[in-house]
Amino acid sequence: MHTNPEISVVIPVYRAETILQELINQLNIALSSLKVSYEIVLVDDRSPDDSWAKMKALSNEYDVVKSFRLSRNFGQHPAIMAGLHQSKGNWVVVMDCDLQDQPHEIIKLYNKAQEGFEIVLAKRTARKDGLLKKISSKLFYKVFNFFAGVDINNEIGNFGIYQRKVIDSLFKLGDALVFFPLFIQWVGFKKTEISVDHASRHEGKSSYSFLALFRLAFNTIISFSDKPLRLFLNLGIVISFASFLGAIYILYRALNNEIEVMGYSSIFISICFFSGLIISFLGIIGIYLGKAFNQTKNRPIYIIDDVYHK
Repeated sequence: MHTNPEISVVIPVYRAETILQELINQLNIALSSLKVSYEIVLVDDRSPDDSWAKMKALSNEYDVVKSFRLSRNFGQHPAIMAGLHQSKGNWVVVMDCDLQDQPHEIIKLYNKAQEGFEIVLAKRTARKDGLLKKISSKLFYKVFNFFAGVDINNEIGNFGIYQRKVIDSLFKLGDALVFFPLFIQWVGFKKTEISVDHASRHEGKSSYSFLALFRLAFNTIISFSDKPLRLFLNLGIVISFASFLGAIYILYRALNNEIEVMGYSSIFISICFFSGLIISFLGIIGIYLGKAFNQTKNRPIYIIDDVYHK
């Protein structure tokens, strides 16, 4: 009778051709020391290098390595969801492929989970990223937390271990836009954090530029939260109240014959100001309508093109 492995390790792969061998070596050492059954699920997010060829070679060499290739570049978080759907483990580890998430830390995560926790998140207390990456990441989460109404620590990424029922609960969400840390925050369950060592990048640089982080934050906020709409509503109320007070003041001056002939410049500025506000309001509403329209299409968040394992 076939039984599910105890641990599945899900890894989205992008530009990792030269890293994968070392990654699998370290994973095998760490997971073998736990004396439990395991599988390693690699998902190629249509990497432009030869990552897929290397993944197939590793799957051919190791029975525990299962490789999946997406039909195009869908992004890191859809690739994670693809790997989660293919995983079979009672516990699922999600980690990046760049070896900044160190495989030996899985031992600590798994042992902590055995204390009765359903989610154990890895907290990177001493991040080895560059200064610009640290600043952009911190700014990203501050803005994101404010607008999305959540509290996600910028020292916590995707790396963690999750019980099977937690992973199964993610599949019920059905959002067209996927952001894994937010999903984990939203579903709840009994969770904790432990500090882990964070390594420098093995090579290369992050594929997340500041613009990419901004785009991810904006799209996720619009998809998950209505707070921008409520902020614009509040702004509109404040402006309306200020205009009402201004109208009373002008009426008072008119009754006292204090009004002088106003110039065209003030009228022009007022028209431009309020027209800009109206256009902004309509733009935000239009974006939400567009997101709702995309959600109704019910398109898959990823498409698997190829599968390779023994």
